[in-house]
Amino acid sequence: MAIKSNHKKRGSNLTLLFALVVLIALVAAIILWPVDAEASHALTPAAQQDIEATTLIHAGDVAPDFTVEALAGGKVSLSELKGKVVLVSFWATWCPPCRQELAHMQEGVIDHFAGQDLVVLPISRGEKRETVENYISKVGYTFPIYLDGEQEAYRKYASNYIPRSVVVGRDGVVAYVAVGYDETIAAEIEKAITEALKK
Repeated sequence: MAIKSNHKKRGSNLTLLFALVVLIALVAAIILWPVDAEASHALTPAAQQDIEATTLIHAGDVAPDFTVEALAGGKVSLSELKGKVVLVSFWATWCPPCRQELAHMQEGVIDHFAGQDLVVLPISRGEKRETVENYISKVGYTFPIYLDGEQEAYRKYASNYIPRSVVVGRDGVVAYVAVGYDETIAAEIEKAITEALKK
């Protein structure tokens, strides 16, 4: 009888441990998951405050300079692009709204503003070169992609949450900042770029 009792107790402990692991995984996923812009309108005031607290750069600020490496080789600095409008987009391969934004990038931004003074900098935040290379190769994007493996550029703009889009005017001043991605934000980015190109 004692053996059966111990066996039952061990099974009960394993079930409890499994439930605890699942609970911890769910909590971690909720905390670490990127902002989903489609649900951003339903964010609690506390969550919205957290996003605002992690946003270091706002419209009207001078955009901090940074240098990032291109996936195809070479480097680019934001300061070199003064006189042009720049769309900076921080993203990661594991982030669903980031992937949604990248999928829209070619047709919705690059092709839409072709021939105008716009430079697009999709910057992979905190990922290894091979991870980004494998993803870009799989999806087949041909536009330039940039790397920020140590998050040096990102940390000048924010301390958490992606995707983040920043439109920088010809004068180096931030014209627009967004966290997350959906159709509304895509339209706002297009509008901000259009207005910045007129100046």
